[in-house]
Amino acid sequence: MQHPVFVPLCGKSLDLLWLRDRGHSVSGVELSTVALESFCMENGILAARRTIGDFDVYESANLTLYQGNFFSLSAALLGPVTAVYDRAALISWEPPLRAAYVEHLADLTSPGTETLLVAMEYPQSQMMGPPFSVTADDVARLYSRLHSIQELSREDILVREPRLRSRGLTQLHEVCYRLTRLP
Repeated sequence: MQHPVFVPLCGKSLDLLWLRDRGHSVSGVELSTVALESFCMENGILAARRTIGDFDVYESANLTLYQGNFFSLSAALLGPVTAVYDRAALISWEPPLRAAYVEHLADLTSPGTETLLVAMEYPQSQMMGPPFSVTADDVARLYSRLHSIQELSREDILVREPRLRSRGLTQLHEVCYRLTRLP
């Protein structure tokens, strides 16, 4: 069953291809032109490119990538989505910018839209992000008004992250949440 999946701040994520290859129609938004052009070139994607409003849009079969400012993306341009995959967006925002990100993401989705949110938790005092630490309390504060929240998994991943250990981390958990947009 094909679902329209949106990946905010997608960069060059191979998750875009993984989702597409499982039959989903995938849309992503990214500020960096270099990231999107590199993604297409490195993965042999022959994307048609056109300009729509403030965005350069790269399109190929079941893959639409918007190059531009996330906050300029509208629900009308994006079209309907039934799922959001946020592996790198929320953790890339400094704490004062997160609420605006979550509010705009809610504006892009409709009731029933499900989000898989992947967050990282660590003592923020040990390292300045990105990635920034996002705690369960942060998720509740940011999302509970418009989403139901279910923690799906919590895994200690410090041993798999030598780059982050070298930045001073002594604890690191990857936490996955299922968020469902409320009416």
